Amino acid sequence: MSPTFYRYFMILAIASTIISCRSYPTLNDESWQSLDYSQLDHWAAHPDIVDLADQVPKEISPTKVEEVDVFFVHPTTYTKYKGELHWNADIRDEDLNRSTDESSIKFQASAFNSAGRVYAPRYRQAHIESYYDAEPAIAEQAFDRAYRDVRDAFEHYLKTENQGRPIIIASHSQGTTHTTRLLAEYFDGTDLQDQLVAAYLIGMPIAIDKYESLQPCAGQEDTGCIISWRTYKRGYVPDAITGDSILVTNPLTWTIEESTARKELNKGAILRNFNRLFPELVDAQVHDGMLWVEKPKFPWSFLFTRKNYHIADINFYYSNIRENVIARAESHLSMTK
Repeated sequence: MSPTFYRYFMILAIASTIISCRSYPTLNDESWQSLDYSQLDHWAAHPDIVDLADQVPKEISPTKVEEVDVFFVHPTTYTKYKGELHWNADIRDEDLNRSTDESSIKFQASAFNSAGRVYAPRYRQAHIESYYDAEPAIAEQAFDRAYRDVRDAFEHYLKTENQGRPIIIASHSQGTTHTTRLLAEYFDGTDLQDQLVAAYLIGMPIAIDKYESLQPCAGQEDTGCIISWRTYKRGYVPDAITGDSILVTNPLTWTIEESTARKELNKGAILRNFNRLFPELVDAQVHDGMLWVEKPKFPWSFLFTRKNYHIADINFYYSNIRENVIARAESHLSMTK
């Protein structure tokens, strides 16, 4: 894990317990201009640029399914007050873009590059306080603006890049806030659903009956379905948990069954050092709307006292995700040939 990612880790770890005392006036919506996603600098990852989503840890063989695309939407990295007059980030902010790339794009989006080409748009993400301290109308506007960018990027991808290729949708946290809407608008019950390999909607609660046509994945090679989990220390129950109406996929067995999957099934997590794998770091158990795990043991882990493991939703299961996207991609391709 790079120093930048570690700072990102610590910021998000305390974000849920710190309530901002600042106010953020909104922008006039008439001034909100659409972004031109034909410009490559509006993408954090794209097949036509060299980016950190292309990285593969040294301990992993860089296999890839060439026929599939991944559309990845990154989580919140807009957490500082440097844009304090705006609820939405400026994608021209080089420091913010660097933070996004060196954290989410490298440590999360890269987990999906074994499935094929990765597309990850830059978007005017909502500030982290939109989840905690914004008036509902202001937060809704901030998320709507961010979603517009994600939707515009996906529209551009469909029109100019896709050419009928199978698609994996992947996201974390705020990214999942937006891909949840994207699936409803573009995939649920539409012709495009036939191109969906799977949707990995990680880090946000997704109702089991959220969609009319899209169903939870029940096995490791199921396609055209959705996957989701949120990770907590075993025994911890947060106040806002909503129980068994929430989809939870076990990322070690890829089922929604409640039995515990032993940590021996964990092929490798990634923590601070991108090129060091930690096999058998954590187990996984579906429990009442959550994914429960034993507290992991790693160097200096005694300093890690959080019970919400949100920041590690993907990293704890990095190698298993890489293998699973290959399995689903190959399964989808075998059925469409």
